[in-house]
Amino acid sequence: MFSKIRQLLRLGRAADPGLQEPDSSDAEAYAERLQQEQQTYRDCENVHELPEIFHYWSNRYLRPQLERFGFSHPDQFYSFYCRKAFDYKGSQRPLRIASIGSGNCDTEVRLAQALNESGIIDFHIECLDINQQMLDRGRELAEDSGVQVHIVPLRVDFNNWQPEGRYDVIMANQSLHHVVELERLFDAIKGSLTPGGRFLTADMIGRNGHQRWPEALDALEPFWDELPDAYRFNRLLQRQEQRFMNHDCSGHGFEGIRAQDILPLLIQRFEFELFIPFANLVTVLIDRPFGHNFDAAGEWDRDYIDRLHAADEEGFLSGRFKPTQMFAVLRNEPQDTLLVDPRLTPEFCVRQP
Repeated sequence: MFSKIRQLLRLGRAADPGLQEPDSSDAEAYAERLQQEQQTYRDCENVHELPEIFHYWSNRYLRPQLERFGFSHPDQFYSFYCRKAFDYKGSQRPLRIASIGSGNCDTEVRLAQALNESGIIDFHIECLDINQQMLDRGRELAEDSGVQVHIVPLRVDFNNWQPEGRYDVIMANQSLHHVVELERLFDAIKGSLTPGGRFLTADMIGRNGHQRWPEALDALEPFWDELPDAYRFNRLLQRQEQRFMNHDCSGHGFEGIRAQDILPLLIQRFEFELFIPFANLVTVLIDRPFGHNFDAAGEWDRDYIDRLHAADEEGFLSGRFKPTQMFAVLRNEPQDTLLVDPRLTPEFCVRQP
């Protein structure tokens, strides 16, 4: 199916003599998925809202890892490296930033505010998204926040994005796992970075559709067996799961459509300046489907999450299973890669299907 969708996404491009035109059924399939994707986020005003148990875990375990490299959370990650880019390029021209899949532009508005607060005012951020309703909310948010001069909302299907000119920074915040045409997008990014430019991303790198691979399911099973019934209710899908149901989110819209291809394709095309991989088993229980069932202040709940995190760490270092999320800074030029552990290289963290 992916090959058909990737073929379909070539519609509207320059003719490729070696490419067959997709038939009307493929065009209809893509149009339906695109409509589902837009409908899902049309009225979504806070796409980053997470359960309190997620924040318990992230503050206790993820935040200290990030702080080793100069930032504490995703917003600081983007502002930290945008400041580096500004210092690198000097003051001869504005800093040019593109954000792939910006949604409501909330991350980008906060980035603009952070750069202003650090004394950087000569920049603009092109916010690229397919959903016009989200871009309209982003434009309004930028105006309300006083940074509208820096925010440029652009309606784009980034599967077909054709950059105009070059960028000092291209960022993708939790958006790559919605992309079908990863090869095309990564080639566009690689070709449009300025010398010394950076591609920044925080995203999913696990199995397609955010499923668990079999070895992770085996490791999750004894933890699932411990859960009281009330903790097994999937709030997103509104169903009780006495046994964990390995749901494939990619059946609707583009959620996790090619997540497992992201890391291998990045390795092929870029050099890693920074690579922070994290989370597998723990994500199942701290994310939206089950995370709201937990009491973030409860002793049993915290102990359970602590043990899940420890199982993840052991699994990663032993190679038994692989991380499903990452922070990464990518360059075109050769780099010495900053790692959380010398064993957890990008190549080691690829799960071969």
